[in-house]
Amino acid sequence: MPAPPAIEAIDLVKRFGDNTAVDGVSFTVAPATVLGLLGPNGAGKTTTVRMMTTLTEPTSGTARVAGHDVVREPDQVRRNMGLTGQVATVDELLTGRENIRMIGGLYGIRKKDLRRLGDQLLEQFSLTDAADRVVRSYSGGMRRRLDLAVSLLASPPVLFLDEPTTGLDPRSRSELWDALRNLVKQGTTLLLTTQYLEEADQLADNIVVIDKGRIIAQGSPLQLKQQAGTASLVVTVTKAEDLASAQALLAKTGAEVFVDVGARELTAAADGLDDMIRVAGWLRESKIDVDDIGLSRPSLDDVFLTLTGHRTEEEVEA
Repeated sequence: MPAPPAIEAIDLVKRFGDNTAVDGVSFTVAPATVLGLLGPNGAGKTTTVRMMTTLTEPTSGTARVAGHDVVREPDQVRRNMGLTGQVATVDELLTGRENIRMIGGLYGIRKKDLRRLGDQLLEQFSLTDAADRVVRSYSGGMRRRLDLAVSLLASPPVLFLDEPTTGLDPRSRSELWDALRNLVKQGTTLLLTTQYLEEADQLADNIVVIDKGRIIAQGSPLQLKQQAGTASLVVTVTKAEDLASAQALLAKTGAEVFVDVGARELTAAADGLDDMIRVAGWLRESKIDVDDIGLSRPSLDDVFLTLTGHRTEEEVEA
């Protein structure tokens, strides 16, 4: 019998006056997995997280975290979840260790246990060497890692991350991704909102695409990529005078062939590796030299553009 969902949303709606920010959102997240909530700025991602974490009540619908209703049992929900937002919330005037002691004290963790747990978290997030430095001397990535460590002091089984890598450089982002992967291996369930397609592709077991407050697609990264269409076969010929002959050969697959004369490149839809092998054989038999031949598969960027008509970094009107 499968374990009950760690996170569940059923027909969530949130209205602010005449504006519907979230409109009938439903999804489930299995324990020890990652759900990526993907969408542009203004799509309703943060509002959804605020409802799931008891920061704002739904206008209608139901949400449960670790089996507890966010409206009827908010205290139980808070005991079973952590939240990391878009901006690190740690105190910049304190050291990393002092931040952990302060927040741990607010949680009511005993001093002896807090010292042990604090040391473990500092080591887990590669902050031991910086533990006694004031946080304002930390890099952006270090602050986010400390923020994540603090959110785990109460050992919550569920963690919500609202665009946690916004503004981070690629190295800091990669380090935070590694930390999140380790959390999932240890059994934590993550709900991650992001507008970074690569982040969703790297981390999420399943993705919910939200636009203008509504879910427009959901599934695994692979399933969503398949919605964007088939792979493309891309051939770059050595000599421009071979373009016409190569185009005729690619057309034998039954696909429309697009030609970029300047790049000496031909592109056609393909079913996969079999089509590429067939075309490579035809080109060889016809003595057409090629510089490159390969398959280009749809990315999550292609998925989002196909579904919405715009890219994730574009802000949508409310």
